[in-house]
Amino acid sequence: MKIHFDEKADAVYLRLDDSKIIESEEVKPGIILDFNEQEQVVGIELLRVKGRIPIASLKQLHFEVA
Repeated sequence: MKIHFDEKADAVYLRLDDSKIIESEEVKPGIILDFNEQEQVVGIELLRVKGRIPIASLKQLHFEVA
């Protein structure tokens, strides 16, 4: 998984795998899902992220496995 924060664009992109993106759909305002040929979600984009998440939280990543 890859996570990219573009501060200038005010967006975060989570890429779940490297399969080819066939379709994208905005499921809620500012939340876009990317789908592969098997209709699996392979990417998630959050727009206007500074209004959703404190900026300090975007500059560090906490990863938990349960």
